[in-house]
Amino acid sequence: MTLATNREFFVSWEELHRATRELAARQLPATQWRGIIAVSRGGLVPAAIVARELNLRLVESVCVSSYDHTSQREHVSLLKDVSCSADGEGFLVVDDLVDTGNTLKFLRQRLPKAKFITVYAKPAGMPLVDDFAADLDQQTWIHFPWDMRLHYVAPLVGDE
Repeated sequence: MTLATNREFFVSWEELHRATRELAARQLPATQWRGIIAVSRGGLVPAAIVARELNLRLVESVCVSSYDHTSQREHVSLLKDVSCSADGEGFLVVDDLVDTGNTLKFLRQRLPKAKFITVYAKPAGMPLVDDFAADLDQQTWIHFPWDMRLHYVAPLVGDE
């Protein structure tokens, strides 16, 4: 997947927060959860929002590598495992996006009793996620707010 050949979707901080809060609300009651496992790196921000909304204090992370800057690799590398749960029971695994599903397929083998939620989901990965806030076309490239910066854009007609 390359940026030049695909549609692009730009997510603002406000939109990410709204969608993640909506996703968190569907995980009530919060008492059913022991904690959260954030999928690093993309799931760190959504996991913090979910933890706040559900008033969960136990937030763990699992660190995997499945992407290069603009493309997904076939194999997932585990950089850091979770220490709080052997099978994921009672935990929400939170990520920003399920694309092809490679990362979640890998993590489901490690945490089979966890509930997997993502803010965004693409068709190829949807069967591997238990809940998500919004779906996107498989060919759409998502630009998350932590990957962008704000800058001035000149108007179409100016008074130069």
